[in-house]
Amino acid sequence: MTNHSDLLAPEILLISSYPPRECGIATFSQDLLKALRDKFAPSFGFSVCALEMAQEKHTYPPEVREVLDTSDPEAYLHLAETINTDERIKIVLLQHEFGFFEPISEIDFLNFLKSIHKPLVIAFHTVLPKVDETLTRKIGAIAAACEAVVVMTNNAAQILADEYDVPTEKIKVIAHGVHLVPHLGKTFLKKKYGLSGRKVLSTFGLISSGKSIETTLNALPKIVASHPEVLFLAIGKTHPTVLRQEGELYRRMLEAKVAELSLENHVKFINAYLPLPELLEYLQMTDIYLFTSKDPNQAVSGTFSYAVSCACAIISTPIPHARELLRDDAGILIDFQNSPQLSAATNCLLGNRALRNSMINNGLQRVIFAAWENAAVEHANLFQQLDPRNIELHYAPPDINLSHVKKMTTSFGMIQFAKINHPDLSSGYTLDDNARALIAICMHFEQHLGKRELLYIKTYLNFIEYCQQPDGSFLNYVNVEQEFTNQNAEVNLEDSNGRAIWALGYLIAKRDILPVDLALQAEKLLVKAFSHIENMYSPRAMAFSIKGLFYYFQELPSVRCKKVLETFAKRLTKLYRNESVDGWHWYEPYLTYGNSILPEAMLCTYLICGEVAYKDIAYQSFNFLLKHTFNEEGIKVISNRGWMQKGNEKSDYGEQPLDVAYTISALRLFHEVFGEDNYQKKMEIAFDWFLGRNHLHQIIYNPCTGGCYDGLEETQVNMNQGAESTLSYLMARLAFQQTISTQAFRRSQLAKANLITT
Repeated sequence: MTNHSDLLAPEILLISSYPPRECGIATFSQDLLKALRDKFAPSFGFSVCALEMAQEKHTYPPEVREVLDTSDPEAYLHLAETINTDERIKIVLLQHEFGFFEPISEIDFLNFLKSIHKPLVIAFHTVLPKVDETLTRKIGAIAAACEAVVVMTNNAAQILADEYDVPTEKIKVIAHGVHLVPHLGKTFLKKKYGLSGRKVLSTFGLISSGKSIETTLNALPKIVASHPEVLFLAIGKTHPTVLRQEGELYRRMLEAKVAELSLENHVKFINAYLPLPELLEYLQMTDIYLFTSKDPNQAVSGTFSYAVSCACAIISTPIPHARELLRDDAGILIDFQNSPQLSAATNCLLGNRALRNSMINNGLQRVIFAAWENAAVEHANLFQQLDPRNIELHYAPPDINLSHVKKMTTSFGMIQFAKINHPDLSSGYTLDDNARALIAICMHFEQHLGKRELLYIKTYLNFIEYCQQPDGSFLNYVNVEQEFTNQNAEVNLEDSNGRAIWALGYLIAKRDILPVDLALQAEKLLVKAFSHIENMYSPRAMAFSIKGLFYYFQELPSVRCKKVLETFAKRLTKLYRNESVDGWHWYEPYLTYGNSILPEAMLCTYLICGEVAYKDIAYQSFNFLLKHTFNEEGIKVISNRGWMQKGNEKSDYGEQPLDVAYTISALRLFHEVFGEDNYQKKMEIAFDWFLGRNHLHQIIYNPCTGGCYDGLEETQVNMNQGAESTLSYLMARLAFQQTISTQAFRRSQLAKANLITT
């Protein structure tokens, strides 16, 4: 490592085993590093110091810039000196497992830690209950030598605090990361792997006697007797350390037991270190994952976490991690090495699909907080706390992914709700969602000009036409049989009609880049809708309509359109002046949903009509709203659990993606009109809400599926990825992309101007 320019990003040094070394912590470290890079690439750089013994040598990827021979005491001191003299390294993160550093003395290891003059974070992968004074002294000394200690379970944190006297303020709990998966479906994957018709049980990881796989083999005869279609997959190579010490002795014993119990047709050993994508597919097709470790002190298991995230029902021995994650109703715990209990639990779950699905859903809800993206957010927040002078967090926007939008769309339109990331056909369709979809895909087409999107634009436009009635108004609710439902007569449909106007106007404004027939179809529908537009009085319906007419007028200006815009603006102005008093600059006596659309609509009307009063009201009301939705931590939109009433404090929690997306859209327009940097900064902060800058420090957007979770609650996210939330994110992402592109263009123009003048 060499000194680097201060202009380069600060660097985090990760000390750990690292691939191609076959080791659970090596894989963990690589996954963590990738997640941090994906989410915070502009914020800091990374380098790795790989741990290996003298007798093992590997060829590492480029990020590994140092290798530490853990058996050489002198190498530790050389590494410490290198760290201290490299000005770019700001923080050191060391992954700790007792076996890593046993070749040198305890004193040499502690001297190494104390010799590092940069903030040091140690992540304990094993936390043993207090066994003797020697271990107590050792753990205490390690904790004292670092600025922070990371553990992966609350149980481990409690042990450190209660039994080792580690100060609680020094302990940070960050769950073992898990991979987000697309949940492809067990039937599809079983067919792919030639296992159709089988009930799949599995376990995976580097094989050793500690996994107690014989517990499962001894349980299988009773399971097979009730469920002859069962197949047990034991996935993984023998642990390299075990292989060096005893060869394949344990695996041969297991194979002999399979023969002894006549289980050849019900057990398959997959003796390989599977690539991650293949491993995750094996887990996704698993009906029940069996975790039978016989070590009661095993603090955490990555294999166990991965299985939960892949929608497996879980039966586990009661290690601390399992007790935390499977508490109550997310899995079944059995005693260590208790095959009869394992047989009974497996038969119970195989015979009760509803119970199995319930446990799977509960497990998914519990484990989502541990997604690698969330682990990256927690680590990054810790780094910033340790060195706020050098580390400023900037979230990297994910690539745009239309997969979930397309998955939710049939040939008729976009389905309303999803169960996790699978469309819920029984929820039917709404005009609301198809209008949003039309806007979002038009925005995407404008930026990327992808011809395939034209088919989706046509689908959503046809749906809007399907909903239009002879008088020009629109119905909203359509069931899966394409029939209008009774809900249309029970609910006020003005907001839905306003969204339809917004969508049609937006499409018409893009007529220069779209096929002529689409623009003509949209224009025909909007002209027909003019006959009833002025009958709208809902503030948000008028605001949605204003946005649509704003776009329409820019392309096809008309006296009629301008007259409707002025009518709506006067109504909103009257509402504002009736309600606005000192300390309450708003159109209603409460703040509810989609609030940003109101000041944005007033600003749109000003841009068409030129009435300064509209501009002033837009400015005053928007800044009032921002005061109640932004704080030092970020954005916190009005809760759907209790609207904010005039004169009262707002409720907490219950935040929805739609409100954040509307805020971003409004911030973008206000920045364009007023040029205030504050609006642009808030736009970035608001978009970061989707990426983890919220009170739970958890992602709301799922980059794996391209879907967006339906809401942020007090203690968890709503994992369902319905149309409204997914389209809200997409519109926010595309608006954010337009801002980034505009900034880049302006920077390039400025650079060219500077070159010309010089």
